[in-house]
Amino acid sequence: QVQLVQSGGGSVQSGGSLRLSCAASPYTSTTHCMAWFRQAPGKEREVVAAISRSGTPTYTTSSKGRFTISQDSDKITMYLQMNNLKPEDTAMYYCAAYPTPSGGCRMRPNDFQYWGQGTQVTVSS
Repeated sequence: QVQLVQSGGGSVQSGGSLRLSCAASPYTSTTHCMAWFRQAPGKEREVVAAISRSGTPTYTTSSKGRFTISQDSDKITMYLQMNNLKPEDTAMYYCAAYPTPSGGCRMRPNDFQYWGQGTQVTVSS
């Protein structure tokens, strides 16, 4: 059973930065695709960024250039560094993982089996 424990988040003004952390069960990142999702009130959950078990990151149009997904050298903690935050980034953020024997990394919420508890990010203008 994979466990994901999130930390970080909070409130910042537009243009500010925040870093989210997701501590995973040992060996999760070497066998699972991991990703960050977010969900704003009244909207569907959407992917923000993903990282394959080989460490290859993938970003969306909205996150590329502003957000960075990474893993610690021990490959236990995954991070999402968010810079130049905008009010439209306000949402509940979740880390997630699913096993990927082939090494691929899809970015659809329904593919992910394990989820963190969520952390709120609020960006004011």
